[in-house]
Amino acid sequence: MRKASVKRATKETDVEVAVDLDGTGAASITTGIGFLDHMLELLARHARIDLAVKATGDLHVDHHHTTEDVGIALGQAIRQALGEMRGITRYADVHLPMDEALTRVAIDISGRPFLVFKVDFVRAKIGTFDTALVQEWFQAFAVNAAMTLHVTTLYGSNDHHIAESCFKGLARALRAAIAIDARAANEVPSTKGVLGG
Repeated sequence: MRKASVKRATKETDVEVAVDLDGTGAASITTGIGFLDHMLELLARHARIDLAVKATGDLHVDHHHTTEDVGIALGQAIRQALGEMRGITRYADVHLPMDEALTRVAIDISGRPFLVFKVDFVRAKIGTFDTALVQEWFQAFAVNAAMTLHVTTLYGSNDHHIAESCFKGLARALRAAIAIDARAANEVPSTKGVLGG
């Protein structure tokens, strides 16, 4: 059963996350940040993981702490749910179009956290959400999921579409990378015999 739950409480936020990597894409998301809720619902749906997120935070300051801490908790939950990572496909990549925007996402569930994020936004905000926080979320997620993650928007002019292509691209790549390879179902996909460390 590839499931996990994580609770993270600080002076700035209180976050609870539950994931089922073999779910149907069901999502129950409440962060107090509408745009982030939307992106996480897309992530769950297109990755075909069940995802529950409940977060409260210091939104009177800004969206930064809540966005980052949700990324941290979700990354930790996915890492826990993967366990020893036996049988996973490990590598995946996708080109994800969203109207005029096109983003390439490549993932290695390696146990070695690294993010390359080459995404340019046109404006500073999408509604009330700072576009700079998209990278903050991806950084927090990649580090805590212990994944190598490359996200590059090749082109695009609508910030909502650019951000959505990043999250959907992650979802589709993650879906493929966490899938069990029937030919190697009991093997750790590494010549070292272990991932990470």
